[in-house]
Amino acid sequence: MTSKKTGYLLGAIAGIGVAAAALAATDVGLNMAEKSGASMPVIRASTAPVFAPPPGAPLSFADIFEQVSPAVVSVNVTSRADANALRQIPGLEGLPFGIIPRGPRGGEEEGEEAQQGPTQMSAGSGFFISADGFIVTNNHVVENAEEIKVVLKDERELVAEIVGRDEATDLAVLKVKGTNFPFVSFENDALPRVGDWVIAVGNPFGLTATATSGIVSAYGRDIGETFVDFIQIDAPINRGNSGGPTFDIYGRVIGVNTAIFSPSGGSVGIGFAIPAATADAITKQLIANGSVTRGYIGATIQNYTREMAAAQGLGEQRGAIVSDTVPGGPSARAGLQPGDIVISVNGVAVGTSSELTREVAKASAGDTLRLEIIRGDARRTIQVRSGVRPNERELAANDNGGGPATPRGQSPGQPANPQVLGMTLAPIDDAARRSFGIAADVRGVVVTAIASSSDAARKGLRRGDVIVRANSRTMAAAGDLVAEVDAARKAGRPSVLLGVSRDGRTLFVPLDIAP
Repeated sequence: MTSKKTGYLLGAIAGIGVAAAALAATDVGLNMAEKSGASMPVIRASTAPVFAPPPGAPLSFADIFEQVSPAVVSVNVTSRADANALRQIPGLEGLPFGIIPRGPRGGEEEGEEAQQGPTQMSAGSGFFISADGFIVTNNHVVENAEEIKVVLKDERELVAEIVGRDEATDLAVLKVKGTNFPFVSFENDALPRVGDWVIAVGNPFGLTATATSGIVSAYGRDIGETFVDFIQIDAPINRGNSGGPTFDIYGRVIGVNTAIFSPSGGSVGIGFAIPAATADAITKQLIANGSVTRGYIGATIQNYTREMAAAQGLGEQRGAIVSDTVPGGPSARAGLQPGDIVISVNGVAVGTSSELTREVAKASAGDTLRLEIIRGDARRTIQVRSGVRPNERELAANDNGGGPATPRGQSPGQPANPQVLGMTLAPIDDAARRSFGIAADVRGVVVTAIASSSDAARKGLRRGDVIVRANSRTMAAAGDLVAEVDAARKAGRPSVLLGVSRDGRTLFVPLDIAP
């Protein structure tokens, strides 16, 4: 403490010295001006220039904080989960800087010893949305909780129970006993603009009722979550802030703080919040039903990209392309096929796989969904009766992985077989099925070698992959692919869209056609 105080005093003394020097210089200047008779501007050292803040910028956040902070709580969790709280969002593990959910905050038991121990302590944030004790927080704060206690600003500690959780949006609702709790409301419509001020309140590193301020940096950020387009803010958010609210300058909740983009685990000014409209809709379902149900059509889908559209001569068409359908599922029963391009659901245009999933999710079990698709050169409508979407863990367990991976070097090919687009192809016979582990129900041509300089290698194709279709044509022999490539070249198309089966899963990959 002594060194800090000393440093402060030295700074203050130095400041006084500068001020004295400025006054002396001013006096000297005035005396010189008087002697010379010249005129010069007079600087009054006793008053500093006052700059008005830009329109909309508060002089202080104190009134806002005083208004909303009683509704914000610390969420303390006892669990038997792994102590490693810094989880990267699935699908973004390869990024040089991690996307890190902000909490829960690990306690003193973090580390290898804690991972082997029976329990751990962690903490996050939350906020009241009703006077009768309903609290919003993040699912990842409480998902493995055995005991939950919330601490109010007045230091009261209350036991909380989980009302419902939704893994897909990372939201959860808790309930404590009591009445007349201070609460805040979601703002779904009058959202701040990019560049407007916001204030975040939460429990970073266990420091309760901490306020940080910043601006809205962007809307619609995709960080790998299907059902959420995040708000990006630059108000500092750290471990333990998860589940806490972000407020506008009127004290209305515009988002639920969930993750940050960070090279080190600490705040670097890039935080992500679940939009209020999403949080409001989900929490209402959780309070009413304890869970969230979503529509489901049983299809694996990909974004239909500009490059894919060029390969099929469809210009700027966007949508979601069907890779596979679940056997016996709603899509399979309705006649949806791999290679179909879904462009609208119930009249609502979809431009990405996420948009398709969200439109389907709005349905209830048994609802009929009208999917407008492109198959070959024709548009048609398929009616699919919605099922109920499994939870995210069940979906992940059913996902066999795969997808284009790190390309392997070229292996000795079979010269008798044709080479197309840098790939040596062979028919699928019993020997090929045994050699490459190809399932009995997979039909097409197998890649037996691949040129390391080819576009196919650059995009991750490898030996053992099965080409099952090219554009809208199914593959029965290598000559089918040769013919499809020739047809695409004659049509002036830059690429051909291949359906590639690997490990029981089909993905679509556009390959460039060499001149």
